[in-house]
Amino acid sequence: MKKLDGTKVAIGYELPEYMVPAISRTTLALFAGASGDHNPIHIDIDFAREAGFDDVFAHGMLGMAYLAQLLTKVTEQKNIQSYKVRFNSITQIGAALKCSGTVINIEEIDGKKTARIELKAFDQYDDLKLLGEAVVKI
Repeated sequence: MKKLDGTKVAIGYELPEYMVPAISRTTLALFAGASGDHNPIHIDIDFAREAGFDDVFAHGMLGMAYLAQLLTKVTEQKNIQSYKVRFNSITQIGAALKCSGTVINIEEIDGKKTARIELKAFDQYDDLKLLGEAVVKI
């Protein structure tokens, strides 16, 4: 992916889409181990069914991590000034996420040029899973 170029980035600029392969049970198990989040709703189908769900589903923070990967593909981590996400709907097993970002504002903060980026993650059925925002130095 191309890095953000502060001389070319403007309001309306769209980051290159980042496609995430379908989320599997293995993905959830690996994320649980890496993050330390072993909430059974994400890894134990019997627990999920007892809670009223058909199956386990992805950790919200996993989706947030994928959106963060979109950012780090276009800028260095040190340039991310802020990052927040709202979880819109449950991400099911088998969801293949499409992560995107659009520059919604350019401003100067503490003498540094920054871009405010609206972030979105949709599954393959165009169901919005996460909606977020980041401010990055450009």
